[in-house]
Amino acid sequence: MGLKKKHLAALSVVLAVFLSFSGCTTEEDSGQDQADDSGETDGGATDQNESEEVNETGFVVFDYPPFDLEKVAYILPMGLMTGAHVTPIDHQYYVSYDFNLGNDAAVDIEVYSPGDGIVTSIQHMSVAAGDSPMPVDDFRLIIQHSPTISSIYIHIDELSEKIAEFDPGLGEYASVNIEVSAGEVIGRYGGSVDYNIADEDVILPFINPESYERESWKIHCVDPFDYFNESIKNTMVEKCLRTADPIGGKICYDIDGRLVGTWFEEGTNGYEGVDPDRYWAGHLSIVYDSIDPNAIVVSIGTFIDTAQQFTVKGNSPDPANISVDDGFVIYELVDSEYVKNDTVWDGISLVKGLKVQNIEYVQGVILLQLIEDRKLKVEIFPNQTADEVSGFTDDYNIYVR
Repeated sequence: MGLKKKHLAALSVVLAVFLSFSGCTTEEDSGQDQADDSGETDGGATDQNESEEVNETGFVVFDYPPFDLEKVAYILPMGLMTGAHVTPIDHQYYVSYDFNLGNDAAVDIEVYSPGDGIVTSIQHMSVAAGDSPMPVDDFRLIIQHSPTISSIYIHIDELSEKIAEFDPGLGEYASVNIEVSAGEVIGRYGGSVDYNIADEDVILPFINPESYERESWKIHCVDPFDYFNESIKNTMVEKCLRTADPIGGKICYDIDGRLVGTWFEEGTNGYEGVDPDRYWAGHLSIVYDSIDPNAIVVSIGTFIDTAQQFTVKGNSPDPANISVDDGFVIYELVDSEYVKNDTVWDGISLVKGLKVQNIEYVQGVILLQLIEDRKLKVEIFPNQTADEVSGFTDDYNIYVR
């Protein structure tokens, strides 16, 4: 089936051994709606209790996992930033034990519908967007479980026979209406797959939610772990690389009047950008690492001529504490890697307690100044150190929420 995104081909330059998941947004507008393989299975599922569990929003939680968790080596939480994913990523990654085999990884991990629902859209993806686009041949599905709650899958390698009948064809998108039941196998994958839940009863506290109209579901992306029964949630938590709350990750860090959070170059239509082929060019995130939230991450849509991510030498000052009153801030930008007890993570194994370790060589400097609570002055100085930068030149840009 073409080039699979086992496709998660490289380790991130930014984090040395950080998996590169660039390309989970495709060339199509992946908006949220514009059986021989079916049947219940025990792949991590539990019997529905007579007294159903309910999450904080009042939704009856799922009694089936989205995948066969026994075949999942580890889960990457929401909030990763890599390549064209300049803002914290709104989905998790469920990585197989044979991820390191690349295109030879077996497509044998069952994908389930966690609850009853309707498949409302199928996108047969043909290219993964990025500064170096790569061909893919896999699927994005949305299952609507209730009027406000949906499951979103990206990079399913094979659809079940029932759903494959509605495959719109490579590079195409289709609105569909396919009933699925809780625990039904809807497809299979190998290597890695993406998953998130959107709950429209929840609105994340972004300063300007309208900036995210290009991907309207993003402001509703909750921690998926909270939508599964206790047994499944415990398994997910056990396999997740993140140990800080929320364990499933987070994507919204905005604080009004503070440097921390996500910004967009003024006049570039927020998340949508100006150029559809490089919509991330004007994105900027100054947030925290998805696995080690003590580490500051600067994610830049255009550093020289590509999107890049860095950590901060010295890991200070904390952007959550920087306001208009603080004047300009200089961050020296460095690469980093994940370690545990001085051992570099291999990117394959489940390791709890990973920490970001900075590499000392400075790749450049970013100069930042909040000139208003929601207006940020930014200038980037590649291949320079803080000692070589005394202040802004005429090449600065203005960013807004």
